[in-house]
Amino acid sequence: MKKLQLDDNAAWKRRFRAPRLWSAELAKADPARGLVVSNQSGKNQLYGWEVESGELTQLTERETGISLGWMATDGRAVYYLDDDQGNEIGHYVRVPFSGGSAEDVTPDLPPYSSWGFGVSRQANRIGFTTADAEGFHTYVVDADPDSGALSTPRRLFHSKKLADGPAFSADGALAVVATTERATMQYYNLVVYDADSGERVGELWDGEGTSTGYLMFSPAPVDERLLGTTNRSGRKRPLLWNPRTGERVDFALADLPGEVYPVDWSDDARRILLCHFAEAAQELYVYDLEAGTLGKLDHPNGTYSFYQGKGTFFGPGDEIWAQWQDATHPAQIIALDGNSGEKLRTVLVAGEVPPGQPWQSISFASSDGQAIQGWLAVPEGEGPFPTILHTHGGPEVVMTEVFEPRSQAWLDHGFAILSINYRGSTTFGREFQEKIWGNPGQWEIEDVVAARAWLVSEGIAHPDQVFVTGWSYGGYITLMALGKYPDLWAGGMAGVAITDWAMMYEDSADTLKGYQVALFGGTPAEKAEAYAASSPITYAERVEAPVYIIQGRHDTRTPARPVEAYEARLKALGKAIEVHWFEAGHAGAGVETDIENQERFLQFAKRVLS
Repeated sequence: MKKLQLDDNAAWKRRFRAPRLWSAELAKADPARGLVVSNQSGKNQLYGWEVESGELTQLTERETGISLGWMATDGRAVYYLDDDQGNEIGHYVRVPFSGGSAEDVTPDLPPYSSWGFGVSRQANRIGFTTADAEGFHTYVVDADPDSGALSTPRRLFHSKKLADGPAFSADGALAVVATTERATMQYYNLVVYDADSGERVGELWDGEGTSTGYLMFSPAPVDERLLGTTNRSGRKRPLLWNPRTGERVDFALADLPGEVYPVDWSDDARRILLCHFAEAAQELYVYDLEAGTLGKLDHPNGTYSFYQGKGTFFGPGDEIWAQWQDATHPAQIIALDGNSGEKLRTVLVAGEVPPGQPWQSISFASSDGQAIQGWLAVPEGEGPFPTILHTHGGPEVVMTEVFEPRSQAWLDHGFAILSINYRGSTTFGREFQEKIWGNPGQWEIEDVVAARAWLVSEGIAHPDQVFVTGWSYGGYITLMALGKYPDLWAGGMAGVAITDWAMMYEDSADTLKGYQVALFGGTPAEKAEAYAASSPITYAERVEAPVYIIQGRHDTRTPARPVEAYEARLKALGKAIEVHWFEAGHAGAGVETDIENQERFLQFAKRVLS
């Protein structure tokens, strides 16, 4: 390991501090206004975006930051969940686009946890799904088009099982909710309601063992088709469905071997922007609904972020605006030619960063022969190197080529780093994603162990100097790997980790309780053996390598008490463990806290290696 670079101007610290754009969207009915999430203040905050001038007006000043908001489609306001120190429990509020005091949208409801929020295109309706001890509840609120005054929330949908939504038709007449009410696991069906009467209009379900999802309704007011997805073929594919008539069109796209996600629907309702994933690399396409043609865009390589119309979308004129990044360039908004995909210009810039090392895509075979994809970066010089084996959070996301200051910090200090898309990751097909369901912590660890073996066999990693690390679900995998295969690791570094699934269920926000039930197929009382077998604390006696954990005191996704119990258990057994606490929730507390945490991990690795 190279000498620690801890001075305040170290290259790796400057990468952390470089301003990045985490999300962007335009107001559908007033595209001169937009919403941006940026860390330019040192913490993620919401900013009103005057699109023509590029001027950003900071709308939030939250101590622990905020990473998710929703733009009113008329551009007059921004909505977000106002919680307590990042604990993700609170009330939805709205703040004027020009800034000002936040207004509570649901003053008469008790505090709630929530993931789903929607705004109709005509700005006459908002909706959200909350979770509590009684289950999941979807509410609708009417908004006066002239004054913007909001009605009292009325409940549209309720289920004891995991649910998300709503999304509205352009005129707000229809609302769609995704629910797992037909399944014991994470299999979703779509239910559409008349948002005025509450009458159930239609349901989309492709049978047992399948999932359907939604993106958005058509932007045309008289068009009630819904753009969504299905995985009934084994790979995710887009579809169009009219819930009133039942008419449905599936996009087979047989020539594309990976999974295909819808990204956006053009304002004229003629074109759909698609993202094709193949081995965790992205390709953007435009599908012309009238001509029935699929066109590939020749865009820059890297990662294009998108989430329900945010990040990457059809922009003004014939452009596509995209939130783009790669291993050496922070996230920024760029304009692409809507026909060719050629980069035209940068719309919103990111901060300047020191040069970094590129990533390359690799693959190896796991214990059962399954091909596992990963992203490898190596420092200057000849191997073998001390090596970081990184596992992403989620689990149901995918690691693509992104700008990751943590990765570059390890490379600056002479470490190789490999980040893998273990079983449970998305975009590799239904079987790959569902392999961990009901039994988390088995196949992910098999993939991690196979990754280590590959690193050693290729001469990249020194066999006695491999560290396993990750945050959130990646922190969970870290602790499981240390307990199940104790002799393979020099040490483990986990951030906001899961240590005991049953105890976590007791302390988590209700949204996470619903997710756990869907992941395991039951509660801890119903699946006691599975919860125990999948918990790192079960394997505490077997841990040999030193452990370092960083945890948030106000986290309701991976709560504090299970980590305290894990720490006490390891200390009682005489194991080497350190735990550092920070005063925030799951998402952390800003750039300087991220730098401090990375410095702690670097110092831990140096102590272990020395």
